[in-house]
Amino acid sequence: MNELKVVASIAEKSALRYTPAGIPIATAVLMHYSKQEQASTQRQVEFEITAIAAGTISKRFLEIQLGVTMLFTGFLARKNRNSKSLVFHITDFQENEFETPLLD
Repeated sequence: MNELKVVASIAEKSALRYTPAGIPIATAVLMHYSKQEQASTQRQVEFEITAIAAGTISKRFLEIQLGVTMLFTGFLARKNRNSKSLVFHITDFQENEFETPLLD
């Protein structure tokens, strides 16, 4: 199974583009901040990840304001066939209903 759910905000986004097949693609960089417990220790987690939304969801995705925290659902895949870099392919998103602790 390859499913990722992450609470994040959009740090950067690009204009809508289209594949040669005419599929709309929205590209963005998501920013995540949280505190996680690992081995009975609190750990501060921060990361950025490149994300894309394809098809009908792409236009709705681009309507999200920068900095707004959302719950994103999708999967990870290589950026392209020859790359080792991963991209988060967003399949759904909704308003964040989870409490995200503020970092000190």
